[in-house]
Amino acid sequence: MVKVGNVEIKGDVTLSPMAGISDSPYRRIARRYGSAFSYTEFVSTEQILLGNQKSIDMFRFKEIERPISFQIFGSDLNTVVEAAKRIEPLGPDIIDLNMGCSVSKVSHHGSGAGLLRNLPLAGQMIEGIRKSVSVPVTAKIRLGWDEENLNYKESVHILQESGVSAISVHGRTKSMAYTGKADWESIGDIKSFAKVPIFGNGDVASYGEAKEKIRKYKVDLVLIGRKAIGNPWIFSERDKSSVSFAEIKKVVIEHLLTMLDFYPSDDDYGLILFRKHFAKYVEGTNFPKDLKSQMLQTNSLNMFLQLFSNYEQTETNTKLETIELNDSLNCETYLVDV
Repeated sequence: MVKVGNVEIKGDVTLSPMAGISDSPYRRIARRYGSAFSYTEFVSTEQILLGNQKSIDMFRFKEIERPISFQIFGSDLNTVVEAAKRIEPLGPDIIDLNMGCSVSKVSHHGSGAGLLRNLPLAGQMIEGIRKSVSVPVTAKIRLGWDEENLNYKESVHILQESGVSAISVHGRTKSMAYTGKADWESIGDIKSFAKVPIFGNGDVASYGEAKEKIRKYKVDLVLIGRKAIGNPWIFSERDKSSVSFAEIKKVVIEHLLTMLDFYPSDDDYGLILFRKHFAKYVEGTNFPKDLKSQMLQTNSLNMFLQLFSNYEQTETNTKLETIELNDSLNCETYLVDV
């Protein structure tokens, strides 16, 4: 069990926050399969103060998702603090400040990983939020802006002095984005001197790998991002290769219907949003490429369900192929308008 302030987290492997991925429908499925707690997608503090309903709706959640952390980002101290005060009545258990997003239109404007170049401001934000809300405040960081500016020790020191309750660390620099390999040795270094819980993140491809990272680097919890897309079984100690296609099919339909309910519209908007999930659910199986292409192109819910329901996988095509980590799937790919 991990304690973040007064919040108890039962478990040590969880779904990483990802724009366009970690919405309420998928968080519910991940939690049911064993994800320890929930992060929302990150939301612009400017849009919160403008009353942008689309942005505020990103904080919607169901009780099954608790404990839940609302993740926000911004570059202006007063805006960030006021936004945190605005969203507290929506019921978060934790509020998390994103200091790790590497996408240029966020980081180059001083938000996300941009705060790694203005640590005094980041510290003021954490302190300001902490003094303005009654829930614990956490932060997610990277190791630094680039290899010449690995300032994670200073980052952790300032955040701790500002009253942060836990820190998530992505083992890359801003300039690396999602290329190269995550530096878990540096994450372990952070854990060796940190006074608050440390969550590690980067290149974890299975539950077993997550537990090994915890054992080797002593982190309190591991976040799994890209490898959890289309694979909630990763949180239940099951390898996707052992999951029957019938079960995959059942979860796909459940996930789709939940998204349609969560994103009501006259044009089956939930189906369009679901496509990226579907592509990952069937990735690694021998699902026919032409059928997959047809399903990804249709805007008709009835057609999508008909095509999928009519397909029956046989014993000769159920084996999953070994696949490499798809570096194209990251927060930059699915970044919402900010």
